[in-house]
Amino acid sequence: MTPDRFFSLMLLLASRNAVTTQELASALGVSLRTITRDLNWLRDAGLPVTAQRGRLGGVTMLPGSGLDLTRLTPGERDHLSLTGLDEKQRAELNASVESRRALSKIAATQSRGVHELLPLTDVVHVDSRPWLQAHTSGTTPASLIGPVRRGRQLRIEYDSPRESCPRDLVVDPYGLFAKAGTWYLVADCARVPRMYRLERITAWKEVDQPRRIRENQTLATVAAALVDQWEHNHAIEVSATIDQTQIERARRILGQRLVQDDQDASATRHKVRIRFLHLEDVRTLLPFGSTITVHGPTEARAHLRDLATNLAHHYAPSPTSSLATTSCSCEH
Repeated sequence: MTPDRFFSLMLLLASRNAVTTQELASALGVSLRTITRDLNWLRDAGLPVTAQRGRLGGVTMLPGSGLDLTRLTPGERDHLSLTGLDEKQRAELNASVESRRALSKIAATQSRGVHELLPLTDVVHVDSRPWLQAHTSGTTPASLIGPVRRGRQLRIEYDSPRESCPRDLVVDPYGLFAKAGTWYLVADCARVPRMYRLERITAWKEVDQPRRIRENQTLATVAAALVDQWEHNHAIEVSATIDQTQIERARRILGQRLVQDDQDASATRHKVRIRFLHLEDVRTLLPFGSTITVHGPTEARAHLRDLATNLAHHYAPSPTSSLATTSCSCEH
């Protein structure tokens, strides 16, 4: 359990008389299995969490044993309710100071039973950034959070990698979304939901018009739908075999785009299907070299062959370098 989810779960239990596990899972954006594991963790930590079955039942915490919320300001409660962010992301939102102040107030009121354990912040550290992530430029989350919270339309200049020049767009924002260490602006553009990477928003300004978002849609629902669409929609599906020595690396790099056929696995090779949004994306397989063999479709094999041929030509010895080598050897 991350520190943020621990405090968010405690806040929910302290602010309600009884709450179902389904309500807790929905509020925290996790599965029922995760909530059950978290509640068991709280019990093992010595916190008096109880669960009662039935129509009027639910998960409760004994009075006086939860978090003392009376000392928190509304701003501190608001910042503490953010779940899943690491310290770097909180700093990017200018939320780290309020969060630390709130956590220090709560920690000062914890019961002796909890104090006998090491603080979660001492034994759990969350860093959601991908490995080897370069420093990003562009719009920062902290600069956009004010206009987004005011519920205004935004005019953004967006530098898409698939466009020759930045586009000027008017969007209706739902909010900011952090995924795998990258910040996105989730917004409707002409009533169509989109995710815009903040590092590609080169300029923006607040429009003096309230946002017009679709009815019954929230940041969480729109972001979840966009992520699901990105992960499952594909224009091309490649069939391939991967060497046993590279299968873990392929899972790490390709993620859910890779579907393994365990029935056809051998001691040295794995048969897989890999989904790509665009044919051009098959270049992701080049770093694997001959450890991945693509069997189809034909256009994927042809495109990889062209890419590999161009790469070989790029690094082929030039005639001038060959002559220089020959001349040098003759002099000696």
